[in-house]
Amino acid sequence: MSTTATANGWQKTACILCSVNCGLEVQTEDGHFTKIKGDKAHPTSEGYQCQKASRLDFYQNGKHRLTSPLRRRADGTHEEISWDVAIAEIAAKFKAIRDTHGGGAIAQFGGGGQGNHLNGMYGASLRAALGTRYLYTALAQEKTGGFWVNGRLFGKQGSIPISDHHKSDFILAIGWNPWQSHGMAQARTELQKIAKDASRTLVVIDPRRTETAEKADYHLQVRPGGDAHLMLAMLGYIVQEGLENKEFLAKHCTGFEELRALLMEVPVDAYCKEADVDTGLVKEVTRKFAGAKGAAVHTDLGIEHTIHSTLNQYLARLLWLVTGNFARPGGQVLFPPFVPLVGNSKEPQDGGLTTKAMGAKEIGKLFPPNVLAGEIDNERPDRLRALFVDSGNPVMTAADGRATRAAFEKLELLVVIDVAMTETARMAHYVLPASSQYEKWECTFFNFYFPENAFHLRAPIFAPLEGTLPEPEMYRRIVVAMGELPGSFPELEEAARQHVADPSKGIFPMALMKAFHEHPEWSKQLPVVLYSTLGKALPDGAGSAAILWGAAQRFAEQYPDAVRGAGIEDDGAGLGEAVFKKILTSRSGMVFSKLSVADSWRFVSHADGRIHLAIPEMIEEIHELEAEEERDPAYPFILSAGERRDYNANQIYRTADWRKKDREGALKVHPADAAALGLEDGARAVVRSTKGAIEVGVMLTDEVRRGLVTLPHGYGMLEPVNGGSEMRAVGPDVNLLSSSERCDRVAKTPFHKYIPVAVARALISA
Repeated sequence: MSTTATANGWQKTACILCSVNCGLEVQTEDGHFTKIKGDKAHPTSEGYQCQKASRLDFYQNGKHRLTSPLRRRADGTHEEISWDVAIAEIAAKFKAIRDTHGGGAIAQFGGGGQGNHLNGMYGASLRAALGTRYLYTALAQEKTGGFWVNGRLFGKQGSIPISDHHKSDFILAIGWNPWQSHGMAQARTELQKIAKDASRTLVVIDPRRTETAEKADYHLQVRPGGDAHLMLAMLGYIVQEGLENKEFLAKHCTGFEELRALLMEVPVDAYCKEADVDTGLVKEVTRKFAGAKGAAVHTDLGIEHTIHSTLNQYLARLLWLVTGNFARPGGQVLFPPFVPLVGNSKEPQDGGLTTKAMGAKEIGKLFPPNVLAGEIDNERPDRLRALFVDSGNPVMTAADGRATRAAFEKLELLVVIDVAMTETARMAHYVLPASSQYEKWECTFFNFYFPENAFHLRAPIFAPLEGTLPEPEMYRRIVVAMGELPGSFPELEEAARQHVADPSKGIFPMALMKAFHEHPEWSKQLPVVLYSTLGKALPDGAGSAAILWGAAQRFAEQYPDAVRGAGIEDDGAGLGEAVFKKILTSRSGMVFSKLSVADSWRFVSHADGRIHLAIPEMIEEIHELEAEEERDPAYPFILSAGERRDYNANQIYRTADWRKKDREGALKVHPADAAALGLEDGARAVVRSTKGAIEVGVMLTDEVRRGLVTLPHGYGMLEPVNGGSEMRAVGPDVNLLSSSERCDRVAKTPFHKYIPVAVARALISA
């Protein structure tokens, strides 16, 4: 069934373990990966792959793969049921809750992981049928503070800045360890090049001496939580020394005078001391940064999951804005995404949507999982009563795991769509088995490349596991069972077949417009309508890709010059059709747009065309910024939870067997701290927070500061004991320690990188 095989038996696909999604070539046998290597023809990864991709068979053939719909019994166990029974019962129960309590009583969590965004998009049709706008995603537990800042600076929350790092002579990495987390194409190769190039400077700001910091010219080993003070010290020094780019600020920005007055008052030396970084070193780095020809700033969860999360992202952007490192080679740029990653939400005072119980505001059309438990576990009549989860495991990934589990027990309906029997699925009333990412057409919308941006539609390389379905088919069946759409569209299906045979006549677009005119209620179900019509006509069973046809039309219409710059021309059927055709036929991925740095100004959306630097809420938080909070002596350490290591990858791999080292996720402790606690390397320790305690193994290393301990994410999932029915968690479930109350004031992002804890020797070693 494969449409990716080459003459020598290798098949084209991509990795699904991080946002970069490197292109791969694989060989398979009997449903297993036998060989995996980087695809040299891929336009961004060019043959690069890291060690994690070689372990993909542990995902494809995981121990927990699902092959039948399941229904929860009264005793909490599950029984297999048919697809027809599952769909009918789920549709009826969703409809009853909607009709009784309104669509706001229902929400979705997830909708595609690192590499299965395509099929996850179809969840929008079910949300429309249910009448809900409540979508909770992992992205909203990480990045929405930055999206909110983008909206205030540039006019739209979906205007996501990236760096032109290939031309940067100065790279500032704040809370970002690309050696492990990537975040840019060919990360390890690029880091090696930068480290060897005497004309380029790499600076890392991180409380841990990361693998990236080992290769840096400067490592500012900031105290945990000291990032805001350090960045304000840098900004204050820039302004007080007159190092800002005055011409850029005058020509392109508003609000700098207010900002300048604030930064002139920053006590630079005191803030460096507060951040616990040498003042002279900070000033040296700042002078070089301000004087660079093209300086790029990269941030990641290190400053997005700690105290002052949204403020940190604001200050990081100010660093490259006040120095004029926007829309110039080597600096930061804006670009049009092929499919927008997020939307644009209004503030609550302007009519924007908030959650009912916790009052969390929508940012980028998303809501933060951090408030999900509170929305369920309350006595309000408008509380959240039903949830459907698509490719997510919130009882493991949301802060305060105990509270999340307790809340989920109170749901009237929990439906989980996944490839595996996750911890969340074990709590579900219904579990629907999805085909894996390598058994269906898939893609990612993390297309963050410049000046050439690329997109990769992956064809399936395995037959779907018997009993599974792709998500679009599940959503189609539920929406039809709810009475929102007919079971078939004969006229549109025929128009789609004719369109695929000859797109130049425009038969399908005209038929679609006619159908929506006659049945306007169908338009809100556009994804499923496309899947049910055009999807049936696409070659090689590529029905899930139907939604990309609309995306290609939109992109080509809005950015024709970018498309033509990528070498795509109208072949007589229209530029959008040419883009879609290239997507469908490019097994290694394709370049769909090419821009210049000057094009960035097209995506500054304020009416005056300028960047608005002064954000009142952020300025208020700067005024309120205090010294390090007084630490409760009962919790003398700061835990940074979620460290990326050689062998962890969120929760895509559901077995410890894939890990070649650090099988159970050890706690990293400084040797001096360990000596004071009576801990040796390999000992067992108990880590305790205000929310609970877990037992872990200990790894001694001086890469962490004294007073800082770290744990990885992606552990703590249930595995069978000795192949039997008894289950046990392997490694640390870090969200038994995290708190939902300790979160960012704007985006409600939890402080996973700043959890006060106590550490003690375990009384009995496991």
